Amino acid sequence: MGTENGDKWSKTAVVVIDMQKDFILPGAPMLVRDGEAIVPNVIKTVEVARNRGIPIIWVVREHDPLGRDVELFRRHLYGDGKPKPTSKGCVGAELVDGLLIQEGDYKLVKTRFSAFFNTNLHSYLQGIGVTNLVVIGVQTPNCIRQTVFDAVALDYQRVTVIIDATAAATPDIHIVIRQDLAMLHITEDMTLDRKEWRSRIKVEANIFDMKNVGVATPTLEEWCQS
Repeated sequence: MGTENGDKWSKTAVVVIDMQKDFILPGAPMLVRDGEAIVPNVIKTVEVARNRGIPIIWVVREHDPLGRDVELFRRHLYGDGKPKPTSKGCVGAELVDGLLIQEGDYKLVKTRFSAFFNTNLHSYLQGIGVTNLVVIGVQTPNCIRQTVFDAVALDYQRVTVIIDATAAATPDIHIVIRQDLAMLHITEDMTLDRKEWRSRIKVEANIFDMKNVGVATPTLEEWCQS
């Protein structure tokens, strides 16, 4: 683990959510359409975090093959004895290529949208002195949104969502959820090509001025230099 600006980032953790094959790969049963496109940015974010000595929390789904711990609305997909989405031990539950859990990282299994719901995430973060979170992964309207709303409710001091290291089923959904997060003063960081993203927003939705609600929007390059 690196130590670049270690003291500055000592209270920060990166939470990587659901970057698993059953959500990301083409043809996957629970495919998040734009998920594959963000893989390079997720890899880069993790690399930068390691260099800064920031702990990495890998949040994944690993369900009972019979679906006994799955949300009720998905339970009909399980229980026929065949491999099911993100079932414990199946290939689809693995992280996508390029993402590796290393010594010192923390793996957390969740069975609902929020990484905090019915897990020990909050107590673990308290135990290592974390007060600030950087959230990346899939998908924005479900697991990302629920996790960051819970983080706000739990009084984490700074919650950051790197918007081009997160994805939803469509860009429109992603942008709408960003507007909700901005109203909670959740920071949005952009890893790459700020102009391209703002151009897309102009076409797909009304631009909102995040600065007016105290939200910072640095690129990953700016984040690295801060």
